[in-house]
Amino acid sequence: MITHAAAQNKPRARDLGIPFDGTPGPLNRITDVAGVTVGYSTLIRGNGAHAVRTGVTAILPRNAASTNHPVFAGMFSLNGNGEMTGSHWIEEAGQLEGPVMLTNTHSVGVVRDAVIAWRVKRDKADPSGYYWSLPVVAETWDGELNDVNGFYVQPAHVFAALDGARGGAIAEGNVGGGTGMSCHEFKCGTGTSSRVIKIDRDTFTVGALVQANYGVRDELRIAGVPIGRHMPTKPGAKDQGSILIVIATDAPLLGQQLKRIARRAALGLARNGSYSGNGSGDLFIAFSTANEDADLVGPETIRALGNDQLDPLFLATVRVVEESIINAMVAADSMTGVNGNTIPAIDTRELQKILKQYGRLDAPAPSASGPTTKSSAPAARSADSPPDRTRSPAPNP
Repeated sequence: MITHAAAQNKPRARDLGIPFDGTPGPLNRITDVAGVTVGYSTLIRGNGAHAVRTGVTAILPRNAASTNHPVFAGMFSLNGNGEMTGSHWIEEAGQLEGPVMLTNTHSVGVVRDAVIAWRVKRDKADPSGYYWSLPVVAETWDGELNDVNGFYVQPAHVFAALDGARGGAIAEGNVGGGTGMSCHEFKCGTGTSSRVIKIDRDTFTVGALVQANYGVRDELRIAGVPIGRHMPTKPGAKDQGSILIVIATDAPLLGQQLKRIARRAALGLARNGSYSGNGSGDLFIAFSTANEDADLVGPETIRALGNDQLDPLFLATVRVVEESIINAMVAADSMTGVNGNTIPAIDTRELQKILKQYGRLDAPAPSASGPTTKSSAPAARSADSPPDRTRSPAPNP
């Protein structure tokens, strides 16, 4: 098992000169939203019929200080061929209590149960005396690379992701729940981005984290360029994967407003060439870290922006989703998994060449992406490395 939240060594999309609109936060990651932390458990071992290429991602809205302290939230299902537990209460109450967990399709149950056990062990009971919990756990299918019916994700992996959640320059690509995922027929997985915006005199941050596992090659667009047509693959593919999108902001918003934010994630997804096919599970959730009294246990004074002030947040949401997906794609390494199935990484040099032909390649701008610091620990091994080799890079300070 590999558990870490350190930065990857591969360049990010902006480092390659891929142009994106808007002003990113210092790290250009969801962790630019103060209080948001992310943890991973990454499982890569074995080959053949029982290859393990999967994991768990944990996103904590208010770090680990208290998981009994809700945030306002909203969710949206663009296409419902997927699962997000706990979503009915978000729809009903406009609140999220506890972390957001991402994993593979057949591990939703064990992750959900493990989150409850983790919370019971570390938190006090609620005012009623019960450890009431409806954990939010969402999934995408990694069965092309992972022995998904081997049920390798265990409670210990969930605990490791939760306990290891950190801020800072979290990794992308083949990590956490995104380990065995692909998008547009390239290796993909976990990606993130952020934007800083101004509304009147206030400055706010919007961040996204995606688990991308969707799309066909021919429809892939990057920075508006039809990249997929220049990198053809087998004909007749269908958009039947899935994508999970988590939006975080420190702007003061209510549940219904956050549902509107979550809907806009679909527009960022569409910019990169998804049409949300019939077999795709496209589930989005948005939350706000503002309003410490979001639990609403009694009469409270709640701050919220007006609906006519939301346009900058809508636009920022579209932009962070667009960039997060491409960050996931360029960060991911080629991977060989179950039964020898291989999904290639995108050829970033060829990508740069195509973008340049269209006049859409900027000078590389690493400062806009935040630091891509090298961990002192060895990088995670690829799926072609010897089986059962464990590496545990040190987390960010």
